[in-house]
Amino acid sequence: MGRHFGDLAKIGHVITYSLSPFEQRAFPNYFSKGIPNVWRRFTSSVFKVAPPMICMYLTYTWGNHVHSEGKRKVAADYENEK
Repeated sequence: MGRHFGDLAKIGHVITYSLSPFEQRAFPNYFSKGIPNVWRRFTSSVFKVAPPMICMYLTYTWGNHVHSEGKRKVAADYENEK
């Protein structure tokens, strides 16, 4: 073992391969397979995800509405005060 960062350990019998980024295709089959796959995955999961989210949104807005109504003063409670 050496004292330099690159020489911390010697590993034998290990073969590594790498492919140059210039030899890779960045977006292979993007339009022919990628977009239809995204659409298929979206339509298959939208009916599982959307109903609970809509229900929770409606519950949240209803709760905020009821809370804001509950914090209002009722004018009939203060009619007889002087």
